[in-house]
Amino acid sequence: MTESAGQTSRSRYIIILAALVIVVAGMQAASTLLVPFLLAIFFAIICAPPFLWLQRQGVPTWLALVVIIIGITAILFGLGSVIRSSVIGFSDNLPIYQELLQERISGIEAWLAEMGVSASRMLNEQLDTSKLMAYAGNLLSGLGDVLSNAFLILLTVIFILLEVSSFPKKLRAVSGDAETSLQQIRLAVESVKQYMGIKTLTSILTGVLITLGLWLIDVDYPLLWGLLAFLLNYVPNIGSLLAAVPAVLMSLIQFGTGAMILVVILYLLVNNIVGNLLEPRIMGRGLGLSTLVVFVSLVFWGWILGPVGMLLSVPLTMTAKIIFENHDDTRWIAVLLGSGAEFEEKKPRRGFLKSG
Repeated sequence: MTESAGQTSRSRYIIILAALVIVVAGMQAASTLLVPFLLAIFFAIICAPPFLWLQRQGVPTWLALVVIIIGITAILFGLGSVIRSSVIGFSDNLPIYQELLQERISGIEAWLAEMGVSASRMLNEQLDTSKLMAYAGNLLSGLGDVLSNAFLILLTVIFILLEVSSFPKKLRAVSGDAETSLQQIRLAVESVKQYMGIKTLTSILTGVLITLGLWLIDVDYPLLWGLLAFLLNYVPNIGSLLAAVPAVLMSLIQFGTGAMILVVILYLLVNNIVGNLLEPRIMGRGLGLSTLVVFVSLVFWGWILGPVGMLLSVPLTMTAKIIFENHDDTRWIAVLLGSGAEFEEKKPRRGFLKSG
């Protein structure tokens, strides 16, 4: 009897694992459709509070929606214009930049040779100019590809916002336990909304400071590199590092190692002040996620959904954690995803502002 129960339990876990593999494979195969849809959901989460506020002030639904859509369109159009013009200019000058970069590297080799260090082979292997400049170009092109779905994203946001006010009524009509489901949805939306709102503010500050710093140093395309710092600030752990690479290369090409060191210091100062001092103070107690889980989620969602998956890795993982912790069968997964701080406090806390 016990052996039969054990086999049944093992079979159940095997079926769950197989279903999980199928779901993950399906998400990866459908990433072209999922990426704009997920972006639309998170845009809608950010836009829902001002949309509902306008409605509470007596503004007609259609007019409130028009105001929100105009705002989103202006932001997307501005981002698209900056990226498009910068990518065109950067691509046109790519051969020149590549040649200048090779000259800078040759100068570094000569300086090291004078110091008695033979680093020619190492620099040629590790600092392949064509690969470095191709990386910078691909990074910019990737941003353009995301914005190419702007119309689909905008259209989806419109329909989601139109459903915001009526969704609770529909859920109550079809569900016998609607209040529990609504509470779970509210908790997930509130956590994601607060995280996205705070992260957006700190990302804007990061982008502005980087833009001003690069403009003062006189590095080409400061607005573009500031925009890149703003966008990649959403990527935990490695986003700030990736954002710094093109600007550091550009400063090396234009002015040499002195300016490059200044740019490196600029990025270190901005990311440490905003990311390590200011952001934790605003967010309170943290994300409620293990540091290891944050990094693994970055790799996992990036593998499934590409660059957008990396941008949304933390909100997606936070949402999954909230869903898991509200069901007895999956609560253990939420515990593993958590930071463990809840075990150090007497009162259980929920939500990323109150745990972690």
